[in-house]
Amino acid sequence: MAKKSRGLNAAKRLKARRHVSRKSDKWFVRRVGKLKQKSDPLEGSSQAKGIVLEKVQLEAKQPNSAMRKCVRIQLTKNGKQLTAFCPGDGATKIIDEHDEVLVECIGGSMGKSKGDIPGVRWQVLKVNDQSLNALLRGKIEKARK
Repeated sequence: MAKKSRGLNAAKRLKARRHVSRKSDKWFVRRVGKLKQKSDPLEGSSQAKGIVLEKVQLEAKQPNSAMRKCVRIQLTKNGKQLTAFCPGDGATKIIDEHDEVLVECIGGSMGKSKGDIPGVRWQVLKVNDQSLNALLRGKIEKARK
């Protein structure tokens, strides 16, 4: 592209140049087109409730060789399905099928998956309205629903 316009009457050309340049900025396009909200199963909210469909184990990316414990969830607000990570030792033993769980974003870079778990962007916070962390530490017992 040519050099920037200078001088007394350059504002119109500068404004047009800025307008064209912004369309090549991926963050601008994502924000203006509301692309995150369109692709996000949580629809822009920070947390969402869902029902556990099944427990799954995902293989960690190279160079690690672990089986990461996750659950498949169907969100109650829109029926979309997603995979959420169960943090903590023995967390999948506490979570059963048909339990109601609260999920939040893990917080990987740029909204992507975190660490060595491929394609998992969410983690479980609560099980049947009880903190998963408190359940794991034995502070409370799991409620019967």
